[in-house]
Amino acid sequence: MFDTLLLWPVILPLAGAALAAALHAFPAVQRQVALITMVLTFGASLFLVDAVMEGAILTKAFGGWMPPFGIVFVADRFSAAMVVISSLLALCALVFAMGDLRQRQVRSGFYPLFLGLMIGVNGAFLTGDIFNLYVWFEVMLIATLGLITLDRTRAQIDGAIKYAVLNLFSTILFLMAVGLLYGATGTLNMADLAVVLPQTEPSAALTLTAMMFLLAFGIKAGFFPMFFWLPASYHTASIIVSAVFAGLLTKVGVYALFRVFTLLFEVDNGTLKPLIAVIAAGTMLFGVFGAAIQWDVRRILSFHIISQIGYIMLGLAVATPLALAGAVFYIIHHIVVKANLFFVAGAIHRATGSFDLRKSGGLMKASPLLAVLFAIPALSLAGIPPLSGFWAKFMVVDASFQGEAAWLAAVALFVGLLTIFSMSKIWIEAFWKEHPRAVRARPVPAVMLVPIAALGIITLAIGFNPEPLVAFSNLAAESMGDRTQLIGAFYGGEHTAGVTP
Repeated sequence: MFDTLLLWPVILPLAGAALAAALHAFPAVQRQVALITMVLTFGASLFLVDAVMEGAILTKAFGGWMPPFGIVFVADRFSAAMVVISSLLALCALVFAMGDLRQRQVRSGFYPLFLGLMIGVNGAFLTGDIFNLYVWFEVMLIATLGLITLDRTRAQIDGAIKYAVLNLFSTILFLMAVGLLYGATGTLNMADLAVVLPQTEPSAALTLTAMMFLLAFGIKAGFFPMFFWLPASYHTASIIVSAVFAGLLTKVGVYALFRVFTLLFEVDNGTLKPLIAVIAAGTMLFGVFGAAIQWDVRRILSFHIISQIGYIMLGLAVATPLALAGAVFYIIHHIVVKANLFFVAGAIHRATGSFDLRKSGGLMKASPLLAVLFAIPALSLAGIPPLSGFWAKFMVVDASFQGEAAWLAAVALFVGLLTIFSMSKIWIEAFWKEHPRAVRARPVPAVMLVPIAALGIITLAIGFNPEPLVAFSNLAAESMGDRTQLIGAFYGGEHTAGVTP
């Protein structure tokens, strides 16, 4: 069981997706299959985190073919944490779907596509090979396009086209970078690359490879200036799909960036560090300004995905152990908070009949519980103490000051103030003011409030007791770029001589 622990986060969704597709004519059974699948996947991910908690790196070489020849899975603290938080979010989304999903969306294949998305997400977090990272990205893309177009509306088709075009461009860049990397090193296995790259003479091909990886992953992460596909497509999907996309898809791109630019390429070399710093600042600013002028709550939240990605990129721009730890903390916090805000947006729509804030209102009186449940992730996103967002922002801003990047810290603090403005706008328009048409708000099903409350409790728990996650983030950051540890997990240390951590 321990030897196959790495496989379960992918095998279980794969089996669940196949079974759900076979049960196409039985929607109620499909729902049960999906829920059971994600409960089991979440349980398996907890075992995975426990297995790597003490610093062990789990590896699995398929067919007994060791690097650089075989396909491998690898899990350390960072990847295991990403799998567990992603599985938790997926489980919450399925519970929320019980109150919001429509029958025509089920008949369009929601459950097989949803589980297919989780196959790609977990596979991307666990792969130990650059080319297979591309494969998992493509699995995600196929499932994503199906989920965006569940209702087959004109807006969804338009959003899917925009999403597909930019992501296909990203894919082309990714494949070209993979080809250049293989031509320069003769391998694509991450552990083997960690051995070969430090011994490879710097060249224009390797510099170009690094830049292409940065752009390819950056498009998927939604950073400046290639972010415009995100607010043009996310708001067109159903709210369940938008919540999962907001929590997970950009984070897979961010995860890939952190893996490549800590393990394979060094940010401190050449022009990478100032370039990433400018990208981080631009992402924070353009995202928060874009949110400020929106009235559709989904578009506000979509632009805030972008601005918060800038905070995470700040950790990579500074590239100190403290900054990387802050980025890990921020990723985990943001997955929980951002998905929760989209769930709340779905509840607002259920209660008022509109996502347009100008057509909403009166929810403070009609649903005080929903008002409280919105306030928790909204204040956390804005960085109000003592919620999780405060500690996440504190870690990356403190790391910026210590890393002699005070201007980045100033941008982050300024963007935090504008985030408060956006969250206040939602609060005033949807909750505080009276409904413009004096329409009585509809009740929100309890099953939709359960995952919102669960994620809110997680936000509060992290905020009031941040030390465990801070300690975990520090340990994850410490091992993130430790080449000797990864090489030792595969080769037993025989290739680690002369390799810098």
